[in-house]
Amino acid sequence: MTENPKRAVVLLSGGLDSATCLAIARDMGFECYALSVAYGQRHAAELTAAKRVATTLGAREHRLACVELGQFGGSALTDASIPVPVEGASAGIPVTYVPARNTVMLSIALAWAEVLGANDIFVGVNAVDYSGYPDCRPEYIAAFETMANLATKTGTEGSRLTIHAPLIDQSKADIVRRGTALGVDYAQTVSCYQADDAGRACGVCDACRLRRAGFEAAGVPDPTPYA
Repeated sequence: MTENPKRAVVLLSGGLDSATCLAIARDMGFECYALSVAYGQRHAAELTAAKRVATTLGAREHRLACVELGQFGGSALTDASIPVPVEGASAGIPVTYVPARNTVMLSIALAWAEVLGANDIFVGVNAVDYSGYPDCRPEYIAAFETMANLATKTGTEGSRLTIHAPLIDQSKADIVRRGTALGVDYAQTVSCYQADDAGRACGVCDACRLRRAGFEAAGVPDPTPYA
């Protein structure tokens, strides 16, 4: 009799990091259930990219959850009246930070994981080449995992839940190298904060600069389509 495969929920934004995270989860032998979240972001190109990536990397299922964080504003990624910064990284937490985004998305992933009987959740947060978001730090991931095991039926019945953040201490170049080795087609991904409807990147926002520098440092050709 064949054992049932280990299941994992993988948060998939459609960007470079989350695509690599999905490839890592698959390589670790998990049956992957990809979850994307429409939270009121300014463009839908990344969600279209997530659908492509989920199919290409063999996700068992891909679901789109909708939660309207944009109704609260407070971020350049959800409020078109706040310009996306293009002059380079600034001190402090940037205006592209979306209040509570990772907490909301991980909570939705946690709910689906319980239903699936999955004890593992993967998220592509990174604390090295990132823009200063407080919900991308190792201590945040550790705290959420503690909460998850306190707040769920699964956790309280003794089946421990694990939040995997395999990219958290890697540089963008390290991530590109690892994903390339695992067969990720980065041409399918969208990382830009203000991509156009066709998914073409602006080339000047923080996300674009970090992505381009990562390919350069990794010695891998950048397949990103730029507007």
